[in-house]
Amino acid sequence: MFRLHRFTATVAALAASSLFLTGCVAGEGAAHEKAETTLNIDFATYNPLSLIIKEKGWLEDALDDDGVSVNWLQSAGSNKANQALRTESVDIGSTAGSAALLARANGSPIKTIALYSQPEWSALVVAPDSDITDASQLKGKKIAATKGTDPYFFLLQSLEANGLTPDDVTIENLQHADGWGALQNGSVDAWAGLDPIMAGAEQAGASLIYRNLDFNTYGFLNATESFLSEQPEVAQTVVDAYEHARAWAADNPDETAQILADVAGLELDVATKVITERSNLDVSAVPGQKQLDVLTAIGPMLVEIGDVSSQDLVDDALESLLDPSFAEKADPSAVGAE
Repeated sequence: MFRLHRFTATVAALAASSLFLTGCVAGEGAAHEKAETTLNIDFATYNPLSLIIKEKGWLEDALDDDGVSVNWLQSAGSNKANQALRTESVDIGSTAGSAALLARANGSPIKTIALYSQPEWSALVVAPDSDITDASQLKGKKIAATKGTDPYFFLLQSLEANGLTPDDVTIENLQHADGWGALQNGSVDAWAGLDPIMAGAEQAGASLIYRNLDFNTYGFLNATESFLSEQPEVAQTVVDAYEHARAWAADNPDETAQILADVAGLELDVATKVITERSNLDVSAVPGQKQLDVLTAIGPMLVEIGDVSSQDLVDDALESLLDPSFAEKADPSAVGAE
């Protein structure tokens, strides 16, 4: 069912429909009484631009005259955003590129309409008192990772790069924050981390034993096909808002870090590190061949580990996933006017 629905549901009902998300937060200022439809869109601490847009209320301002209210729902990871997109609990959700490919290959009718970052948001992490100093020492160890997310695929590529296979380790499928918790309490030996949680872990003394920027895929902004078909103007406004946020973040790095710190519960210096050193928001929003090249390398791995049943499905997904038309037409001046 198309998710831009008549706005008759209460906030409580919206929350109940999204229990798999880590929070359900109404848009800033709540919905206006005259609103006839609702844009359901996610925000995530791994997507700083979404935090800025939500904080500033730019979408609410831009869409109010069109009778569209904005309902924000928090995604705890790409896997949760994919679930929300598949069930159409959100119209637009943010994931890693690898997660978007996985979802599309397994039949989720989504399109990537923009890029929000090219981050180094994942690495292999060990506890402060660990004797493990190199990824090659992980054989026989337990490693926490969230299946269907970039850290999971980062882990698989890292194992291969260090002469190991998934059969050489035990992968514990835990949500990102739970993976850090498991590392702290000693129930796993390593964790495929995700910023900003990983940056907080570093501050607490954890060590990053393996990093590789090339194993991190881009940040993909995805939308359901039904939403794009029925409400392309709203989709365009969202992409416009993302481009306005990108420019704003470049001009206001300190406030961007403060917004991340407030939402993620981080110390400001940790949030600043995430924004200035590992987020790389200064990338073109237009999805294209660079992203396809990265995903093409990951595709066979999805089949090998059984996450996708055939290479043909991966190939079809690679051909159909990207829709650059919205980012190509993006106008950052169309939203956020003072």
